[in-house]
Formats: sequence, C-alpha cells, structure tokens
Amino acid sequence: MPLGQIDLLVTFGDPFNYRMETLTFEVVGFPGTFHAILGCPCYAKFMVIPNYTYLKLKIPGPSGVITIGTSFQRAYECEVECCGHAAAIVASGELAASKKEVTKEAPDTKKSTQPFEPTEGSKEDFIDPGSPDGKVVHIGTALSSK
Repeated sequence: MPLGQIDLLVTFGDPFNYRMETLTFEVVGFPGTFHAILGCPCYAKFMVIPNYTYLKLKIPGPSGVITIGTSFQRAYECEVECCGHAAAIVASGELAASKKEVTKEAPDTKKSTQPFEPTEGSKEDFIDPGSPDGKVVHIGTALSSK
C-alpha cells in the first residue's frame, strides 16, 4: 500500500544534451534494492525506448538521442541484493507466523497454583548444612553415574 506520492524533477543526459520532466512517484514503506523504479508513466513522458537485452534506455533529446545504460555486472549485483531483501522479508514473515503459533501453544503461567511436589525416587539434602534457614534441594536417586 503506497504511503503517498511525490513529484520530482528528473533529468536524463549531460549538460549539452538533456531532458527534464516532472514525474510523480509512489512512496512505499519497504526495503528494496532500488531508490526509484521507472515504469510506463516515465517511459511515456520521456518517450523512452527500453532495450532490455542491452540494458539501455534511448530518449529523444534536443541535440540527438540520449542513451542511458548500465553494465551486466551492476545488474547482477542489483538482482543478488534484491534476492537478499526478498529472503529477509520471507524470513520475517515466517518468524511472525511462528510467533503466533508459539503464543497459541504457550502454557498459562497463572493456571496452576499448586506447589511443586518432588516425584518418587528423590532424596532431600540441605543446601548448606550449617545455615539456620534450612533450605533443601531434591536430588534424584535413580540417576545414572554419567
């Protein structure tokens, strides 16, 4: 769901051959690889011809064609980063789902009001035989020597 819109002046080209147009961008609140995604409204306003094979945009300018491009290495790096963001988003969704399951299955701490009773096969030893408070610990007598 978009948070809002913003109008920005976008310029393509160099100081000798450039085009400037105001574009309206949708502002979204999620992490991503890109700062802005140029789509059909941008292509229509600038009269862009995209070539996805060569990773180039061709734009008519006042002094000839403006060519915007990138490298295959940079495109690959962006894809890897985008996959990392997607994996993080999926992982956070799975974490939220598992938290809901855990809270459904969690025992109610206020439900049981009975005191702890040791089971059979345990012996009672004083924690500190010289202490006047008489605190004890229950140790199982059926434990193995390991």
